[in-house]
Amino acid sequence: MDANDAQRRYWNEVAGPRWVTAQGFRERRNQDSLALLLDRLCLGGGEHLLEIGCGTAAVTLPLARAVGERGRVVAVDISEPMLEVARQRVAESGLRNVTLLLGDAQLFAFEQAAFDIVTSRMGVMFFAEPVTAFHNIRGALKPDGRLVFACWAPLAENRHWLISYEIAVRLLGPAVTSPEHEVGPLAFGNPDYVRRILAGAGFADISIERAHPTIIGGSAEEEARQALMMGPTARLIETKKPSEAVRQKIADEVAAAFAALASAGPIMLPATIFLVAARK
Repeated sequence: MDANDAQRRYWNEVAGPRWVTAQGFRERRNQDSLALLLDRLCLGGGEHLLEIGCGTAAVTLPLARAVGERGRVVAVDISEPMLEVARQRVAESGLRNVTLLLGDAQLFAFEQAAFDIVTSRMGVMFFAEPVTAFHNIRGALKPDGRLVFACWAPLAENRHWLISYEIAVRLLGPAVTSPEHEVGPLAFGNPDYVRRILAGAGFADISIERAHPTIIGGSAEEEARQALMMGPTARLIETKKPSEAVRQKIADEVAAAFAALASAGPIMLPATIFLVAARK
């Protein structure tokens, strides 16, 4: 069993299938963060680009269009269910400059010194051994290559998660450890921790910029359903293993909270992400 075996099983057996069923919901709500990442990448066309944690290709396709026919995108993900969707979308797009790979970026034997840029949107916070992972990723960059990725800031700065999480904590009690200290979506919520990881992996010129995308909410029922399926609230519920009655109570209260927000119009919630950049 390798160090990232738990994440491989989670993304193939639990999270990946859940994500696929809610693909439209998740892409709609996170489109602003995609725009921020693309702006930060400053792609001019012709770049050779490696994407980590490509999922269902929501970021892969815009990247491929941005680098154009002279460029290429190699995109890797650990989840076969998500890659299956990505393959279909790439085929339907007609793009010929995309290669999709199934693999764990922590261990994957990437082509060495082959890429101008390594990037990811919310796909690099799931490594059991992050220094090892980023050292491996660094080897794929050309000598003057760049690393640019987006990750979530702390839970307290992301109300789209905090609303449901606070309801779950009230009904279940707090987590044994903070979500920011666990491998998962909030693992990179401390900028100093991110800097230590990247420096330990050999990166230089590390910069971390706060950015504030707007999260586009779904219906109250969608928000409740997704809160119990993915993210910090779902992870707390999975740890606490409440009865079905308590799970339903959490869902009902989350739906009521989002319904109250929706009464004033479409749900638009401010969020905070980090745009992280470094050089080989």
